[in-house]
Amino acid sequence: MTPAPLSVSVPARPFRPATTEPVWLRRSLIVAVLAMLSVLVLAPLVTVFAHALRDGLAMAVASLGNRDAQSAIRLTLTIAAISVPLNAAFGIAAAWAITKFDWRGKAFLITLIDLPFSVSPVVAGLCFVLLFGANSAIGAWLVASGHPIIFAVPGIVLATMFITFPFVARELIPVMTEQGRAEEEAALTLGASGWRTFLTVTLPNIRWALLYGVLLCNARAMGEFGAVAVVSGKIRGQTATMPIMIEMLYNEYLSVAAFSMAALLALLALVTLTLKSALEWRHADQLAAARRH
Repeated sequence: MTPAPLSVSVPARPFRPATTEPVWLRRSLIVAVLAMLSVLVLAPLVTVFAHALRDGLAMAVASLGNRDAQSAIRLTLTIAAISVPLNAAFGIAAAWAITKFDWRGKAFLITLIDLPFSVSPVVAGLCFVLLFGANSAIGAWLVASGHPIIFAVPGIVLATMFITFPFVARELIPVMTEQGRAEEEAALTLGASGWRTFLTVTLPNIRWALLYGVLLCNARAMGEFGAVAVVSGKIRGQTATMPIMIEMLYNEYLSVAAFSMAALLALLALVTLTLKSALEWRHADQLAAARRH
């Protein structure tokens, strides 16, 4: 007769998932993050608006009604209206070329797209000055023909496009890579043209990533200073954008006017962020479905 196996009682241990941290650690991390955000984000915003309204709302609005201030606001919005759609088109084309085709040099193209992230905006502005300035062959010919690039609106547009180019492409490349080519190939097999395939298949799949890239691109385009300061010449009333005008007013000790324009620029950025958050909240289900695919 076979003896019954001996049963060894093991003391029960409470189950603890590997990803669960102690309560004190979670709370400490949350407090640290909130403290850092308060110091780096919230406090500067509050300070800007407080200084802008130091002498009252009427004084802040009056400073923004100045002719030079109005010119800077119009120029900033114009530069964003030109550079953002162009960067959206170029970003879509670059992402399409990288994700939908196999060819040598894709890695090099991705490196070029990331170049504005690593190059100082001031260096980028100097490159445009050397290329299109009055002392270069191209620049001298453009000035002689009455179409200068440097110290004019076209130079500001070029500098802004260079700085903001990666935002749209970098949002689209991971999404288009994950989606693959099956849907586009199926549409082409069924007789759809390339343009119709893009409008009915590709664009609906990338619309949220495209929207995020456009919003980020727009925010950076309105706030760009370094490259624009080099190529614009800081001509008051002509090539001075809002960031440049803020610096000029601050250096002239017109603090209320400077902080009023800074508050307006920050408000435009907050509107962009609010629009992004509202779209995320309203279309949460569609965003989750897009991420799953």
